[in-house]
Amino acid sequence: MEHFFAPVNGIRLHCIAEGATDAPLMLFVHGFPEFSYAWKTQLDEFGKDHHAVAFDLRGHNLSDKPEGVDAYRYKVLLEDLRQLIEHLQTGREDKSCILVAHDWGGAIAWTFAAAFPQYVKKLVIINSPHSVPFARALANDPQQQAASAYMIFLRTAKAERVMSENNYERLLKMFSHTADGHCALSEEEIRLYREAWAQPRALDCALNLYRATPLYPPTPEDPGAAALKLDAQALMVHVPTLVIWGEADTALGTVLLDGLEDLVPDLRIRRIPEGSHWVVHEHPQQVSAAIRGFLAEA
Repeated sequence: MEHFFAPVNGIRLHCIAEGATDAPLMLFVHGFPEFSYAWKTQLDEFGKDHHAVAFDLRGHNLSDKPEGVDAYRYKVLLEDLRQLIEHLQTGREDKSCILVAHDWGGAIAWTFAAAFPQYVKKLVIINSPHSVPFARALANDPQQQAASAYMIFLRTAKAERVMSENNYERLLKMFSHTADGHCALSEEEIRLYREAWAQPRALDCALNLYRATPLYPPTPEDPGAAALKLDAQALMVHVPTLVIWGEADTALGTVLLDGLEDLVPDLRIRRIPEGSHWVVHEHPQQVSAAIRGFLAEA
């Protein structure tokens, strides 16, 4: 596996890659509280015929960690992704890639595909809601509001201290929100995740994703997502899209798939009933097979 740093948007993003650099680009975007290593299995698989690249989002693991909440807002994250694709596709006339994303990475990728379709040949989203149904559910669906209540805590100043306690015990517990309650990470992965979280300022910077987003449940003091007026037309995704959804996700309900076809005309949905939010770890072969089938379509 190749490790390198890509200079983009005034910072350096740490990347890992498999496959020939002249092969078609397949770019993987992780979520919270993960880092690029979350995609190791997929890099091994798709590096056989793609330049398969995963990177640490800004603020995470070995990537640079700009200070301040404003450095983690959507426009900045979208520009990171745009410049990274440009960097990885240097010398190519066609800059488009296969974009695969999960959780927070998916939040970025949905908006990126709507804003910059010329960079996305095909889009794969794994357990990550499009912003329009997510905002609607956060504003109106009591079940999704309850499931997303943790977001309110992660926005607080004390979140870093609490989530770091007892060698990141609470962060690790997030990976046990699975269909049968087992931890989705192996012992080796747990060690590597703890190392990534322990990088100076990494966890606090990662939490800035939650502090920067306007998408969070309402409280008596703050309307949160209920105050948003999203332009659904501007957020339409016009590239071929596969959504893979572990239906045992305790944080993101299947209600978030309702009406998605109105926003994504060229859509396929692959449901994995026994998969949780961590379906990439639990059922990597099913995930890879679904992606393979999607890539094989004309």
